[in-house]
Amino acid sequence: MSNSRLRARRGAGDGSGAAGRDELVSRSLQSAEHCLGAQDFGTAYAHYLLVLSLAPELKDAVKETFQYTLFQWAEELDALNRIQDLLGCYEQALELFPDDEVICNSMGEHLFRMGFRDEAAGYFHKAVKLNPDFSDAKENFYRVANWLVERWHFIMLNDRKRNMIYHAAIQKAVSLGSKSVLDIGAGTGILSMFAKKAGAQAVYACELSKTMYELACDVVAANKMEAGIKLLHMKSLDIQIPTHIPERVSLVVTETVDAGLFGEGIVESLIHAWEHLLLQPKIKGESGNCEKYGKVIPASAVIFGMAVECAEIRRHHRVGSKDIAGIHLPTNMKFQSPAYSSIDTEETVEPYTTEKMSRVPGGYLALTECFEIMKVDFNNLQELKSLATKKPDKLGVPVTKEGTLDAIVVWFVLQLDDEHSLSTSPSEETCWEQAVYPVQELTDYRVKPGAHVTMEVSCQDCYLRIQSISVLDLEHKMEVSKSCTKDKDLLSLGNEAELCSALANLQTSKSEGAEQTCVLEPTEIALLNNIPYHEGFKMAMRKVLSSLTPEKLCQVMDEMSSETGQNTTTARTPEPFYVLDVSEGFSILPIIAGTLGQVKSYSSVEKDQHRIALDLISEASHFPKETLEFWLRHVEDESAVLQRPKSDKLWSIIILDVIEPSGLIQQEIMEKAAISRCLLQPGGKIFPQYVLMFGMLVESQMLVEENAVQGTERTLGLNIAPFINQFQVPIRVFLDLSSLPCVPLSKPVELLRLDLMTPYLHTSNREVKVHICKAGQVTAIPFWYHMYLDDEIWLDTSSEASHWKQAAVVLENPIQVEVGEELVLSVQHHKSNVSITVKQ
Repeated sequence: MSNSRLRARRGAGDGSGAAGRDELVSRSLQSAEHCLGAQDFGTAYAHYLLVLSLAPELKDAVKETFQYTLFQWAEELDALNRIQDLLGCYEQALELFPDDEVICNSMGEHLFRMGFRDEAAGYFHKAVKLNPDFSDAKENFYRVANWLVERWHFIMLNDRKRNMIYHAAIQKAVSLGSKSVLDIGAGTGILSMFAKKAGAQAVYACELSKTMYELACDVVAANKMEAGIKLLHMKSLDIQIPTHIPERVSLVVTETVDAGLFGEGIVESLIHAWEHLLLQPKIKGESGNCEKYGKVIPASAVIFGMAVECAEIRRHHRVGSKDIAGIHLPTNMKFQSPAYSSIDTEETVEPYTTEKMSRVPGGYLALTECFEIMKVDFNNLQELKSLATKKPDKLGVPVTKEGTLDAIVVWFVLQLDDEHSLSTSPSEETCWEQAVYPVQELTDYRVKPGAHVTMEVSCQDCYLRIQSISVLDLEHKMEVSKSCTKDKDLLSLGNEAELCSALANLQTSKSEGAEQTCVLEPTEIALLNNIPYHEGFKMAMRKVLSSLTPEKLCQVMDEMSSETGQNTTTARTPEPFYVLDVSEGFSILPIIAGTLGQVKSYSSVEKDQHRIALDLISEASHFPKETLEFWLRHVEDESAVLQRPKSDKLWSIIILDVIEPSGLIQQEIMEKAAISRCLLQPGGKIFPQYVLMFGMLVESQMLVEENAVQGTERTLGLNIAPFINQFQVPIRVFLDLSSLPCVPLSKPVELLRLDLMTPYLHTSNREVKVHICKAGQVTAIPFWYHMYLDDEIWLDTSSEASHWKQAAVVLENPIQVEVGEELVLSVQHHKSNVSITVKQ
């Protein structure tokens, strides 16, 4: 057939083809609508795909309905665990609507729930770029950004002293002949770029995090070094020669150290590097070019410690009172934080927390002099290998000041080479925090000069472990506190005869009855120690139940009258009041409610050990077994916690968690409050009834530096800031206002009211005028809350006893202000996200 005849034939068929297409599109649209009505979302979705493939011009017309269908069908696929089908649907949708921020955000939410956080962040980031005002996507991105690029990256890159010392050590090594370099745990690639700038001929860098690897690729390219630095998205343990790098290198640089030195796996990675990736080390006295030998920066480290008294650490790791608002904690119930380590445990638990001790609220008191814990030579393979297998070293440290033993604080000096070193001591101005080993399980924590603090130290499971902490009172030749270890006879304190004699006389005391251990998060222990919180709730609950009691008695008498047909003054036992506590984590409020009369309390704790602990506390309080119930045993779907206790009953009190320990508002709290209001009996209450959010304007250079990398001066001329600052988050959490380095520029002002009981009083959007009382630069707006259980009883989340921390909005651009000026803050609350913008 000729081309002219083919064209003629196609032209003749155009009209009928278009009509047929239009007919098919019309039928498919009708079928899609019918399926939606029948809630057959899968078939409706297939019809819409057909419509959009045949008639792309209808995209705008059907966009909203298509989105709704996609989201409903995706939820069904998710429930059926058809993950591949779900992802396939989103990929099809994004081919049709590549610039739809709502679909991008929803795809990210599904990926995040499945654990694909890197991929989720990419979709959230794209959604925010497409629509910077899209609140859901912004909040999602902020939450995942904190996980993907941890805040210490910003602090470390802003530490010019640290950068200069690493730069000098790398420059020296390269100038002495180390021309091939491997950077383990490259992060942004700053150490690799130092090596390249110093003249290294071949630089390789490995980074496990996909986000950080991609970030490093962008940074290296922006600094025009992509030709000289080979980036590998992998663990150093998986690098093979010649597959990934052509031959062994002469220098490894790394900063894979955490506050406890070993926690990021530096020992394991360097053992592997010496065995497979590095040239052999130079033997002392040997001459020759450094290129022939291997070495590591840092070369070595010395770990130091100090025993301290610190009320802030204590209240987060030890329960201070056995009586809390009238509830007695049983003697055989032992609470511990996860940051503990016992010799006979098989769990790999990070045995320390971290604190910036120079800024810890309330400060600390050193009870001993600084003492050396351990040395490690990173250039000695045999020493590295022996670390994990070596028996624990025993240390004894004399007490120099009287006080309460709360923790062993640990830091280290990183010796990069024989000339350059970095200290993470609390007395240094540094980006580092210190490792904190809380002391637990002693019968007496008071120490005074003349006593010795003893401990065992080791490097097990990639962690520096400090175990078996005990106190020896040499004056009385006896142990004044119970040690954590069962093998006290193994302890030794060196060569001093009297110390050895004291150790030989150690006695083990066992408390009567089987002990139950309940592990709580530090914030949960701080909550148990928050006495005003529990007393406030007890008073508020008593007031509500007292106000409902006459009504309940009248109701019972009315029922009896209607049953007998005559008046009676004999009242039968009324139905109990129902109290539901759906606050997060471990809570004894249901047991406190049980002390207030005829109450049936429901706790929503999830962990078995928490239920066992509450049962034991309930028994110790001599409550009948039916007083306390665990609500999740009665609820099939954990997401449907807010339900009626029985089909014909309503709750007298519902306790909701409004504020996260981090200082943010809980997600979807107003939606939970709306459901709760429908489940309350007449006169019943939600606790808290309302929350007032307060804030003030401050100048804080620390918040600025912890939020974003400041230009190129801090990074020694390297262009890193624009790339990592894409992951900056405007809200800093887990702050403590009492120790935050800042200058207040205004008095506190009320920013928002979240009203859980009276929704028309709720203010989610507000403009607030703030008067300037001190000249300076406004860099941040810290905020906190007053939680009103009723109009008279309220809790301050910024108080000294609070288990909550505070948060702050950090401004992108500081604002210069003078005394007497007035700024207007535009405050918005969406889900858990609070945004504050400043108008001058």
